Amino acid sequence: MSVTKRAQRICDILIEEYGNEIATRRLPPVDELIVTILSQNTADVNTSRAFARLNEKFSNWEELLEAPDEEIEDAIRVSGFFRIKTERIKAALSEIRERVGALDLSHLEEMPLAEAKEWLTSLHGVGPKTAAIVLLFSFGRPALPVDTHVWRVTKRLGLIDGDTSREKAHELLEDIIPKSCIFSLNHNLVTHGRNICRARRPLCEQCVLRQDCDYFRSQN
Repeated sequence: MSVTKRAQRICDILIEEYGNEIATRRLPPVDELIVTILSQNTADVNTSRAFARLNEKFSNWEELLEAPDEEIEDAIRVSGFFRIKTERIKAALSEIRERVGALDLSHLEEMPLAEAKEWLTSLHGVGPKTAAIVLLFSFGRPALPVDTHVWRVTKRLGLIDGDTSREKAHELLEDIIPKSCIFSLNHNLVTHGRNICRARRPLCEQCVLRQDCDYFRSQN
């Protein structure tokens, strides 16, 4: 069976187990970019609190961009690494305004996907995961964010080699996974990684993918 057919089979099994999450746009792209930077190395609840505090403190992102660093740092302190995140947010917003003439990413809607990724990752502090999140959740485009769960599970399944870096995994997995699967598979791999295919002591006997899993076969 080809790796693409395996990916489709895995996608179908996980849909049966967890449901078929449909791609819906969550936030405007600049908002999604800021949220994703805030989410780095922190829990979701802290990200939400920090983003809410930014919205309470600043009436728009132009106002944030002109604000002293200390005001932003105070607002997002709950997210951790607040000085680094302040620097990354302001640098990214500044570059967007300089290139586009406004704090607007709508031009990415019609740009070829590879070019849109390249444009986003050229911004300071924006890597392939952040770019994929913006493209997937703000534009509904088939970009796959590879977080720690997606990375771990796809390596154990054998969809990518065990020594594949997370950065390289973005490129490889998007080539392997059918475009129609990307949104549901991203959601379901994260759920599966949190609940079953855990980093320590994975619950292999409860796993619906064990018959398709290289890691399970290697342990038995």
